Amino acid sequence: MKEKKIGIIILLLTIFVFLHACQAPKEYRNIFGETQGTTYSIIYDKKEMLKPLFDSILNNFDMSLSTYIEGTIIDKVNKNEEVELDSYFKTVFDKAMEISQNTDGMFDITVAPLINAYGFGFTEKTDINDTIIDSLLQFIGFDKIKIVNNKIEKKDPRTMLDCNAIAQGYAVDVIAQYLESIDCENFMIEIGGELITKGNNESGKNWKIGIDKPIENTNEQQRELQTVLSISNKAIATSGDYRRFYLQNGVKYSHSINPKTGKSAKNNLLSATIIADDCMTADGYATACMIVGLEKAKEIVNNIDGLEAYFIYSDIDGEYKVFYTVGFNDYILEKK
Repeated sequence: MKEKKIGIIILLLTIFVFLHACQAPKEYRNIFGETQGTTYSIIYDKKEMLKPLFDSILNNFDMSLSTYIEGTIIDKVNKNEEVELDSYFKTVFDKAMEISQNTDGMFDITVAPLINAYGFGFTEKTDINDTIIDSLLQFIGFDKIKIVNNKIEKKDPRTMLDCNAIAQGYAVDVIAQYLESIDCENFMIEIGGELITKGNNESGKNWKIGIDKPIENTNEQQRELQTVLSISNKAIATSGDYRRFYLQNGVKYSHSINPKTGKSAKNNLLSATIIADDCMTADGYATACMIVGLEKAKEIVNNIDGLEAYFIYSDIDGEYKVFYTVGFNDYILEKK
């Protein structure tokens, strides 16, 4: 009988130790690096040092969609060279077309010649004027391109593509897909401010994400937060005209270009933050919202399932105001 009791005690102790081990906090790693002309930060719950793999994945991604590296797939497409499209390129192309259709053509990756002319692209800036804009608009539009036999077919060889308004979000998704493939249950991936979350942070809680106030000419140390979010298993992207812009002859030119008018978008929307299931979708719609302005942006997010939005805009007195969808309120942790 005594031996039996000892056996039971040992069994109970074994179970206790096993359960305690299962509940022990996981070890998280925080990796930093550079990619696509910006920085990345990846926090994940694995012991392995995965930075070399992350860098390799992002380098392969760049060789598909970077307009700043010679010899990439998109570079060859823009130069009308013979090139087979890969899965990265085709995925971005299909999503860009979907967003274009859902925004009445206001999101358009064929806007590259205009982006370049304004000085936000991969060529030298042009002294932009209405004549130049009108000439460029002739070969801009999704109706000018299509994929045929795994290649881009253009109606006009002068049509060029720039996927930077959506590719960065997709790069986030690509890293997320890799971490999920190795059974990573908790992570936060951020590239250039676009990010995706899964599971919990190291404290076992939702990830805390800040949304910047759209203050012009601020550096990292001068940033102020408009609000703080508590979020998990969602992607977030923010687009704004308070960082990428320039003044010329007293006129402000932002990187948000209207593909129908060819003009730099001018409206009272200062920043657009979108929450979606994937970062590519969030990134693309955030850009589209900045182009169309506040009222049209409200219509877009209300008509697309799975999107939540937080818009910062200026009223007639120049004061900051906010609008957010009903569902977005579920993520707000702190209001400033």
